Amino acid sequence: MVDFEQKSAYTFSDLLKIMEILRKECPWDREQTHDSIKSNFIEETYEVVDAIEERNDEHLKEELGDVLLQVVFHTEMARESGRFNINDVTTGICEKLIRRHPHIFSDVKADNADEVLDNWAKIKKQEKAQKDASDVMSGIAKSLPSPMYAYKIQKEAAKVGFDFESDDDALSKLREEVDELSEALKSGDCEKISEEGGDVMFACVNILRRLKIDPELSLMASNKKFISRYLYIEKQAELRYNVPIDKLSLVEMDKLWNEYKNLV
Repeated sequence: MVDFEQKSAYTFSDLLKIMEILRKECPWDREQTHDSIKSNFIEETYEVVDAIEERNDEHLKEELGDVLLQVVFHTEMARESGRFNINDVTTGICEKLIRRHPHIFSDVKADNADEVLDNWAKIKKQEKAQKDASDVMSGIAKSLPSPMYAYKIQKEAAKVGFDFESDDDALSKLREEVDELSEALKSGDCEKISEEGGDVMFACVNILRRLKIDPELSLMASNKKFISRYLYIEKQAELRYNVPIDKLSLVEMDKLWNEYKNLV
């Protein structure tokens, strides 16, 4: 048996072997199932995104390793039950890449990135026997974050012409949805408020999609902006007023919010 503790560098084969050992000998790893660790995969993927946003190579390297671990973990569980192994996984993705890059591995022509994406989409539809947009929509992962899911289904609808004629029309629709939310708020009907609130978010995504802005990344940036401004208010509450933030009035908080907004 390899003495893994004595190695100074490790290969993909080492990772596979370590995972096999853990599944046999570690009580926690042995108890896991695809369902029990599926949320880990989602979390690790978002941590990769964080590392990319930070432009931090060491962090990115670490988080990519965590995602790779999830792939190996799920594959090892499948290997144990004889369903498939890591070679089946790598074979599948290599075959897919070759099929969907006919401009590289065959005689199809693609002179720019848009043509590459068009070919990819056409081949994907053929592979999945998708005849129309509704088939494509049905194939979109339901567990995607809602803004991303909305973006994808709107994009498919737009391909067949079901879209606003202009950005101004899309913006007018957003205003209409906001007005309907306002009316729902007056009614106090929680179910209606939820419905109209969802329509407002859907309309926001639609505008961003038309402008080729990823709604997920856009909201992520707004979240980060909110946190930085909140932390400024919290810090200033202690420095200027010598009180915790919850002792400030809303007017004082808003003043500090706008102050920081003008600083950056």
